[in-house]
Amino acid sequence: MKDKGFSLVFVYNADSGLLNALNDGILKILSPATYDCRLCGLTFGVMSMKDPWRTFVKGLGVPVEFLHRDEFQERYALEGAEFPSAYIVEGEGLRTFISAEEMNGLESLEGLMDLVRVRLAETTFG
Repeated sequence: MKDKGFSLVFVYNADSGLLNALNDGILKILSPATYDCRLCGLTFGVMSMKDPWRTFVKGLGVPVEFLHRDEFQERYALEGAEFPSAYIVEGEGLRTFISAEEMNGLESLEGLMDLVRVRLAETTFG
């Protein structure tokens, strides 16, 4: 893969750790309407990342990272960040790629993939 000088970071509206993952999994099964992470709901089944999403991300041609909100804040300390969301990382800078409002408005995995395609096509760097 050719380095394009930027990467994408998708941030879950959930914290890292085994207990958090177990609690999230239980909540997703028992009460999906109250689950706070739309990104998780769209891209994950009960136990693992959905294959269509995994294949899509691998084919983007840019590095992609997935972080939990606590991991993202530890690394970037971005004041006012809302989750779930996605960011473009370019050098030391961050800019919003998909806002929390946009992410929460998505109704399907296909809608997320379409939005990522459109945003990558619209994005200019330099």
